[in-house]
Amino acid sequence: MAHQGHAQAERWWSHIEYLADDRMRGRETGSPEHRVAADYIARMFRKAGLRPGAGSSFIQPVSFTARRIVEARSSVSLLRGGAEEKLTLGEDLTINVRVANAPFTEARVIFAGYGLSIPSRNHDDFAGLDLNGKIVLVMPGGPKGIAGPLLSHSQSQRWSELRKRGAIGLLTVSSPAGDTPWSRSSLARLNPQMTLTDATLDETAGQRFNGAINPNAAEKFFAGSGKAARPLIDAALKGEPLPSFDLPASIRATIAMDSWPVESQNVIGILPGKRSHGNRDLSNQYVVLSAHMDHLGVGSPIRGDSIFNGAMDNASGVAMLIEVARAAAAGKRSARSIIFIAVTGEEKGLLGSRYFANHPTVPARSIVANINTDMFLPVIPMRSLIVNGLEESDLAADARRAGASLGVEVVTDPEPARNAFTRSDQYSFIKKGIPSISLKTGFVKDSPEHETIKRWRSDRYHAPSDDLGQPVNFQSAALFSRLYLRIVQEIADRPTRPSWNADSFFRRMAPDRG
Repeated sequence: MAHQGHAQAERWWSHIEYLADDRMRGRETGSPEHRVAADYIARMFRKAGLRPGAGSSFIQPVSFTARRIVEARSSVSLLRGGAEEKLTLGEDLTINVRVANAPFTEARVIFAGYGLSIPSRNHDDFAGLDLNGKIVLVMPGGPKGIAGPLLSHSQSQRWSELRKRGAIGLLTVSSPAGDTPWSRSSLARLNPQMTLTDATLDETAGQRFNGAINPNAAEKFFAGSGKAARPLIDAALKGEPLPSFDLPASIRATIAMDSWPVESQNVIGILPGKRSHGNRDLSNQYVVLSAHMDHLGVGSPIRGDSIFNGAMDNASGVAMLIEVARAAAAGKRSARSIIFIAVTGEEKGLLGSRYFANHPTVPARSIVANINTDMFLPVIPMRSLIVNGLEESDLAADARRAGASLGVEVVTDPEPARNAFTRSDQYSFIKKGIPSISLKTGFVKDSPEHETIKRWRSDRYHAPSDDLGQPVNFQSAALFSRLYLRIVQEIADRPTRPSWNADSFFRRMAPDRG
């Protein structure tokens, strides 16, 4: 691809050309091509001047169990008034095989609004409901007026709350306003999904059934209830209050799955901090920079192409990680040490970062901050930097100082309803109480640049068209690289340990950290 740009952006693009080439076959977690990508990243880390971050190696092994549904031997039906209505897998609903669905389940269905319990905001969709032994059906989104990070965290903890109340399964109506249209997301149902082999890290334990409902098929589940699905979906998209009520139906599901072990890897390098002989030696504290290297592999063809290259998602973030490592190692050594980690299994549910957060290669207490980069989208001019989590910790001051030094405004997420703060690998660190942020190219809501971003998501997100042939703004990538490095330097050299803000919900996750 011919382009003009900063030398660093040229190097950045060269890494993407390697990682997102068709020969890499979409870097599916555990695939031979993913291992080739991991070895490449390890070589680049070594070449940049990093030390191995997993003992004597750059590679941290991660074990998974993969599952794939066998639709020919699977079926789901609605039972209502003595009649059975068979549902079509892929058309009416999909089965989430990240969950170890039971071979056979028959249970009543209950509608529980958004399926959220947020005591600090006096919101409880489960109040007065008997969920014991039932499959809970919920709408996407959440009530307006609840901050995006708190709402997103509550959504991620939904099953934990349901399990406490005796539920055995979960059905979620897919959002018609989501990043991926049903026509595309349903194609992914035949791809393998994964869980960590370490059962102590399984956040879906106890679920016998988990599925996603096509919003256009939702009326089938509400038939006979006296309520229509479409007004409820429309209300959910606006964040309006939702009722909760029993549905006059049961689910009967027979689920057949193939499963097999998968071995994959995180790639970890360390840039040691500058040791001090005074009382302020911070070299034994670590700032973690993360980006996921996996993507979706090879899937059902879309417009004749079946390789999901993942150039922006997230070869771009890994390439940026490599270039920031190179620049940091070539410059003045910071006070704190810096860990660079390319994680596996993000597309499988943030699994590689969850594994590292629970099995860190340095003392857990020594990790003071995380900066994650996932699909930062340099497809528009960079006029500002979005920092997800800006309102949550004092890392905001570091980001703003870095932005001011380069004349770039640092802003909060203009689309808070997308809940980006807990949708990528930074969330694995957040749950351990580590102040975290993620970075993206900024835009003004409803601007032409915003429309470009929305078109990119609609046309290229989780699609084969996220490839090397798409338009890229190299000046934007070069500026992002410089700003990313400045933020890292600010955090790595600050005299005090980063902390959550006093009013941040996430502060409670690690009260000893502050």
